[in-house]
Amino acid sequence: MLLDSLQVPVEDFEARTGWSVQPQGLCQGDVCLPLPETARTADGTLDVQQVAERAGMPLVHDETHDLWALGPAAGAERRVLTTAHAPELELPDLRTGELFRLSSLKGQKVLLLAWASW
Repeated sequence: MLLDSLQVPVEDFEARTGWSVQPQGLCQGDVCLPLPETARTADGTLDVQQVAERAGMPLVHDETHDLWALGPAAGAERRVLTTAHAPELELPDLRTGELFRLSSLKGQKVLLLAWASW
């Protein structure tokens, strides 16, 4: 979910994430997570940062474009990254044979594409 603000109308949050905001908290299926009272405002918005923290949703900020990205909640039945930090990756350069480290690109946006023939 891409956001331009950390204050989101409840209806938008529910429609875009599959979670519903109930009196008992944030609910999806049989799972309900209590939310702090400060996560909901009187005008019907949610503080996404508090919700993300409570639900285990990764939240990252692109300072250049002032956008936020909210990832899905990590659950026992799903294999989801809990952070937006990639582990160290080290592979030989195909041309030179020298080792290339993913961490050498720290601070830059990186797209990792994985492919397998099977």
